[in-house]
Amino acid sequence: MKLKPLEDRVVIQPAPPDEKVQGGIIIPDTAKEKPQRGKVVAVGPGKASDSGQIVKMTVKVGDTVLYGKYSGTEVTVDGEEYLIVRESDILAIV
Repeated sequence: MKLKPLEDRVVIQPAPPDEKVQGGIIIPDTAKEKPQRGKVVAVGPGKASDSGQIVKMTVKVGDTVLYGKYSGTEVTVDGEEYLIVRESDILAIV
């Protein structure tokens, strides 16, 4: 991985969007929703607290996480799309 996140940031590889719904209806590309689930591929060292100590991250590489719909910054590296978010934007570990 060429991206190394700083402080409390996490690099996530979003899961591919669903092609069809439970009823079997196929969704066209223009109507697909952004995924809110992804795999953690890189984690920063943690954020410094007011006392100067580093607060360790609770997520680790390989975790599958749920994140906010409009959170983070989308980047493309070597043709792969990634999302960089703060650890506080991650809602849950699946």
